[in-house]
Amino acid sequence: MRTTLAAFFCALLVFAGCDRPSPRPLPIQRVLKSGELRVGTSADSPPLTMHDREGKLMGFEVDLAQALADDMKVKVRFVEMPFAELIPALERGDLDLAVAGMTITPERNARVAFVGPYYVSGNTLLARDGTLADTEDPAKLDDPKLSFAVLDGSTSAAFVRERMPKARLVAVPDNDAGVKKLVAGEVDGMISDLLVCTIARLRHPEAGLHMRYEPFTTEPLGLALPPDSMLFLNLVTNYLRTLDETGALAQLKARWLGDGAWLARMP
Repeated sequence: MRTTLAAFFCALLVFAGCDRPSPRPLPIQRVLKSGELRVGTSADSPPLTMHDREGKLMGFEVDLAQALADDMKVKVRFVEMPFAELIPALERGDLDLAVAGMTITPERNARVAFVGPYYVSGNTLLARDGTLADTEDPAKLDDPKLSFAVLDGSTSAAFVRERMPKARLVAVPDNDAGVKKLVAGEVDGMISDLLVCTIARLRHPEAGLHMRYEPFTTEPLGLALPPDSMLFLNLVTNYLRTLDETGALAQLKARWLGDGAWLARMP
């Protein structure tokens, strides 16, 4: 009887072990085994990530991700998706890294890991009315008669909800959609990153857009990684530090943030 019961329980343990799903490989293991770094981007935040006239990706963050992949001796594969879908994709393990002008916040850091900041920017106002753009106090923009386009899932959207709850918030899937609504007169202004607003104003001189050059907020931008990525986080942190120490990071900033030659390549 004892032998029979022992055999029965052993069989149960074997069966339970077979039914248990295999653990998902750690991000660094997956990258090294596949030789591929999957980088998510919304590709709509010039000069950080954007498309050229041929539809190819370019920008500061694109080159930064490529430099990291080169240092890791793996290929990079960019995966484009709406900004609001990037963090969920990292949580599912569909991406190894995300670059999209993403601000490091406590709420986001509770869901995914961050390396950086590699650049500090801020949210500001782009408007068709110069008087509106000169507004110093966000509380004066808290008017139900005013409407503002904001990127869905962004800190800009959170800023408008917190500081201008009476104003009409118009969430858009990408920054280009917000700029189009502003130029078409469908909204009074657009709250977005300083870099995005600056480039939008340069690209649409005919629209007579105005902007506030001193941001309302301080936005530390970072590389977002999957939540279960301690070893990968360590590796990317070390490589980013190396790019900084060797001057390579400064060269990328000079190319994309200090020289507007790339504007001629945009559609």
